[in-house]
Amino acid sequence: MRVLTWNVFHGRSLPPARGRALADAFAGLLGSWEWEVALLQEVPPWWPERLARKMSAAQSTALTSRNALLPVRRALAERWPELMKSNGGGANAVLVRGGIVESRRVRLRRWPERRVAQLVRLDSGMCVANFHASARVALAEEELRDLWQLALDWAAGSPLVLGGDLNLRRPVASDPGVVHLATRDVDHLFGRGVRACAPARILERCVRVDGMEVELSDHPPLLVEVERAGDSMPRGEAPGAA
Repeated sequence: MRVLTWNVFHGRSLPPARGRALADAFAGLLGSWEWEVALLQEVPPWWPERLARKMSAAQSTALTSRNALLPVRRALAERWPELMKSNGGGANAVLVRGGIVESRRVRLRRWPERRVAQLVRLDSGMCVANFHASARVALAEEELRDLWQLALDWAAGSPLVLGGDLNLRRPVASDPGVVHLATRDVDHLFGRGVRACAPARILERCVRVDGMEVELSDHPPLLVEVERAGDSMPRGEAPGAA
């Protein structure tokens, strides 16, 4: 199973794409990659259903912060994305090229900013957790500790992949059976009951928009292929992204 994590930067690019909406560019690039599960953060809340339709995927969405008066925020963000930035509204989303059996949203923090994790059970029996942590290290570490306990209890022994933008460069997993599958700066993928089949990869995110070359998002997508592990599952960190 190939798992991707990507913070999509509220649908923006570097350099800014001159105020143009980039939903189609993100959808085209995301749809061109080979993955079975995509963990997305900082997603405009009106994107997940659209992305899922274009990719014939199932989806689960969790609203995060700045979503009051969302129709107004959406209208402004679609016209002036660089002006609105995160004030256009926020969500996390899990896309699955397969089936979703169950999904759950868990609020890990109310203040200073709402933080919500997603727990999703796939029809394959695999479980995934998607999260975007607080920017302050102490808060992010506390949230990740809480999420590990919740995710491991919820998975109830099923294989688990946990990832996202954790806002930590050296995140810690409390369970000794957890493997660090992939890492790039603050983006990470961990696994319990799975192992990496090959080194993780950073995917190319450059596109041309009206003749201008831009990089979609300020985070590169991180992808790793995993398989269920037996009793001989390796411990410790796997190689990071090449």
